[in-house]
Amino acid sequence: MMRALLLFGSILLLAGCGAATNLKPAKGEALPVAPYGATATPTPADLLKPSDQARPARSDELLRRSQERRGDEFNLPPPN
Repeated sequence: MMRALLLFGSILLLAGCGAATNLKPAKGEALPVAPYGATATPTPADLLKPSDQARPARSDELLRRSQERRGDEFNLPPPN
């Protein structure tokens, strides 16, 4: 009985975490200023969009023919 009550309580607490409302700054506080060099303050959607560096485009270029690698001039044996 105790386990069921504990399980029900934890499910109830987790359900409360899913409440989604628009976030607003605290009373008397303002949103952060625009970054240095930016013409406008970014919106929350802009901040959540990953940059091109974070998610690079996929390259689907296929190898058309085999090519040998050129020699690596920095692949030297260890010094004595």
